[in-house]
Amino acid sequence: RMKFCSACGHAVDHLVPPGDHLPRAVCPACETIHYQNPKVIAGCVPVWEGKVLMCRRNIEPRLGLWTFPAGFLAMSETSGQGAARETLEESQAEVDIGGLLAVINVPYVSQIYMIYRGKMRSPHHAITPESSETRLMSEDEIPWDDIAFPTIWHSLKFFFEDRAKGVEGIHTLDLLTRYGRRPEVTTTPSD
Repeated sequence: RMKFCSACGHAVDHLVPPGDHLPRAVCPACETIHYQNPKVIAGCVPVWEGKVLMCRRNIEPRLGLWTFPAGFLAMSETSGQGAARETLEESQAEVDIGGLLAVINVPYVSQIYMIYRGKMRSPHHAITPESSETRLMSEDEIPWDDIAFPTIWHSLKFFFEDRAKGVEGIHTLDLLTRYGRRPEVTTTPSD
């Protein structure tokens, strides 16, 4: 919860501004209204010769567990650019970003995931400060019980299900609880 105005440093009040319907941090000194919005995470499922590039996390949260490259979108970049940047930062792999795989809403942490398909430009990948290990894995090698986040687990399931059907759908998913691989979800595949 914001305590001070980022524009002038004065203490803020929490109130519903005129014409609004939600409480906001409002600065009584400079009259700035501060809007807090969900964070966007961009990532991709990088593939080389049918195998998915996975990274073992070398940072918290979920240190030591597996993921594909994903992270917070930076200012002034598209979600696809963010997915490619995160892949390079986390695995040293360069990718061409393909179609959108999934949009996953995680309201309990105010996050929105935009996950793309990615084609690696070469088989090169390596450890980074964020990843203690990187490995190309076939579907049967994925460590399903050691996946770092439900968003990653569900995205991988969408990816492999689509591949088995020979389609590239766009999936939406609302993760409404923070527990387990079978949370309350709403999913909508798109052909």
